[in-house]
Amino acid sequence: MSLPAFHASGSGLFGLGAGVVGYLADLLQPLAGPAATAAAIVVLTACVRLLLLPLSRTAARGGRERARLAPEAAALREKYAKDPERLRRALMDLHARHGVSPLGGCLPTLCQLPFFFVLFHVFSSSRIGGEPHHLLGHRLFAAPLGDRWADALAHGGLFGARGLVYVVLFVLVAAVATFTSRWNTRRSGARAQAQAAEGVPGAAALTRLMPYTAYFTLVSVAVVPLAGALYLVTSTTWSAAERAVLYRERPRAAPEATAAG
Repeated sequence: MSLPAFHASGSGLFGLGAGVVGYLADLLQPLAGPAATAAAIVVLTACVRLLLLPLSRTAARGGRERARLAPEAAALREKYAKDPERLRRALMDLHARHGVSPLGGCLPTLCQLPFFFVLFHVFSSSRIGGEPHHLLGHRLFAAPLGDRWADALAHGGLFGARGLVYVVLFVLVAAVATFTSRWNTRRSGARAQAQAAEGVPGAAALTRLMPYTAYFTLVSVAVVPLAGALYLVTSTTWSAAERAVLYRERPRAAPEATAAG
């Protein structure tokens, strides 16, 4: 199947998304065989994350810079404790002078949402552009890409042919989540200091919760279609590796940030 042919029969953005997956599956067929569509989703996810790498690098630099500026932000908060509006302007000026955006760390995640939404819709719809959607029948081993964990449990149980696919995904997600949780715990002190200094409401509670948010992916993998689960597993694994590399970099002229890490 060619990409243009599928897009012509599809419906706008969702037709294009299905066409891209189908086109990549055709290219990967000689290598991946029956799992070509699943492999295409993994490759597509990696391509999306690669495109977002500049944003991730910027977010990492911003995180280190915010940690370095935490003492200055704390001094401003103490100075303008009785004038919230002036404190807000002073913090904004501090961030602007150092080229730091408070929302910079959210951009890589936000930019992924449209890709995940399209993939979720593509593998949740039985028809695209009024025509039957054949990709739903493609499989990762025994599990159809359009099915969910509940479907696997209904066809053979937890350790049936379909259920075992999810068991492997859950084990992988749990391993990545454990790594991410430990990484978050190590950095939570510096993050709490920076957020508290900037007057972020609920910073302490958020910091206590942060190490465990990585495990929320387990719930997502259980409830979305298998195609969406593959996207989440690939993306979270990429994120863990990305953090290990990007946040390991320390600016030599910033001993505060090194000490905080």
